[in-house]
Amino acid sequence: MKYADGKKKLDAARKKITALRDEMRDMTKSMEPEEVEDYELEAGGGKVRLSDLFAGKDDLIVIHNMGTSCAACTMWADGFNGLLDHLQARAAFVVVSPDPPAVQKQFAAGRGWKFPMASHMGGAFAKDMGYGRDGRWQPGVSAFRKVDGKVVRVSDAALGPYDDFNAAWHMFDLFPEGKGEWRPKFKY
Repeated sequence: MKYADGKKKLDAARKKITALRDEMRDMTKSMEPEEVEDYELEAGGGKVRLSDLFAGKDDLIVIHNMGTSCAACTMWADGFNGLLDHLQARAAFVVVSPDPPAVQKQFAAGRGWKFPMASHMGGAFAKDMGYGRDGRWQPGVSAFRKVDGKVVRVSDAALGPYDDFNAAWHMFDLFPEGKGEWRPKFKY
């Protein structure tokens, strides 16, 4: 296929993705929020409640991160770091992992992360949100809102290769082989 013909087809496919995203936003609007427990987590300063993480805002984005053992989760967090000011202009933003706060602090400092972190320390939070099974953690993101003094989850999504939450995958898609043999690493 000639480049110009392929570009036309790709542009048409991208328009379909835009329309699908509009449809997905409409689905999110129609979903009934799910009330959740005001979970207790650990942060650098001690115990915090999920409701404390809102930092005076009505909305909260929580990244369910697998912690220091996962190079891919680290890649996502590196990207969120660059978006932090934009994200926090709209909602509170916190990365939560099973690592103890001291480990989180040291790891975050080494990566230059600016966002707040909290630890579920293997408690029920990640599992109840659908991001922990059989002692194994899964990456994801949950959007919470405070409504009448309660915390509700309004949406969530799993994180994984080619998801919507990491631009690297989409940049690699510009090449015919996509990411090829590339895998995320802690250091390059």
